[in-house]
Amino acid sequence: MVNIGHRLRNLDSLLKLRTGPGAAVLPKDVTRIHMRFALRLEGGHMGPRKFWRENLPRLKFHNPTIPMIVQRNDDNAAPATLSIYFREATGSATAAETPWGITSSRVMDGSIEPPAPGPGERVLTINMRGAHSEKILKDFLTKTGAVAVPVSPRDEALRRKLEELEVYAEIDRARVLKEHQDYKREKRMLEQAQSEAAALKAEME
Repeated sequence: MVNIGHRLRNLDSLLKLRTGPGAAVLPKDVTRIHMRFALRLEGGHMGPRKFWRENLPRLKFHNPTIPMIVQRNDDNAAPATLSIYFREATGSATAAETPWGITSSRVMDGSIEPPAPGPGERVLTINMRGAHSEKILKDFLTKTGAVAVPVSPRDEALRRKLEELEVYAEIDRARVLKEHQDYKREKRMLEQAQSEAAALKAEME
């Protein structure tokens, strides 16, 4: 039988992936997304990194067929850009289906440019360097016309249930900690009493 705590953690992870900032459906004319930023945070790369870790997985979850490529580099002086590729009104470009995950790579050279738009595509680029993740997400949603996914009644009920269970779990953790502390204290008292009894016995001999 699956451990109930493990199952609840999985449900919590899934809920956080389905809901929250970045949970949005992209319009059909978006063909692919490309990100590039530095591995280290200095030089204005903290916001892009946070967007990649927190918002992009939700976008991928709700748009599984849109390729999302992340290119991280070792050059903090290099640009941090988010490139959005669109199908032109008269173009034939299509989004090729990719595995569920986000394709990520690491390169040494931060000057490598994002791919050029293909036939029937146009590209719109957001400068992420020095921007907070919230600002990056707002610009992304505005420029793409993505539609936010509302929290369903089922997910809202699940969220409340998980919060309730977390309260009980915290109470249970506090109880276990107190029992452990009480046990250690009683053990110390017993050891002290035994030591004093042994010392008293030695004095009487």
